[in-house]
Amino acid sequence: MADHPNVAAVRELMEAFTSRDVEAIRARLADDVKWHMIGGETVEGLDDLASTMSGMDEQFSIETGVHDVVGNDEHVIALVNATARAANQEFTYRTAEIMHVKDGIVTERWAFSDDTEAINRFFGQFT
Repeated sequence: MADHPNVAAVRELMEAFTSRDVEAIRARLADDVKWHMIGGETVEGLDDLASTMSGMDEQFSIETGVHDVVGNDEHVIALVNATARAANQEFTYRTAEIMHVKDGIVTERWAFSDDTEAINRFFGQFT
């Protein structure tokens, strides 16, 4: 059975994040996207999100693997395994990426992890 079109779109988005394909990422996010950071702020708008994420590659790398993606006409949930590496440290965690998706375009995203406090501690070192 083929994936729902919104599920396929989110799979493409996750692959674009993994390969750091900025054009493909932008193609799957609404211009006015609301991006709720894990345990942190909400970034509104594609340009602000791009600005927030710029320079991350210089500080750390994140390798992701999608465990599964499920969804329908309005919502998609991606279960993701991630490993971040920086400053001779490695940190592995899991997230549930919950998204509002309309016609293959993500309009809002929340992420919940197996250990939000540990994620904030790890990434907080680099901000």
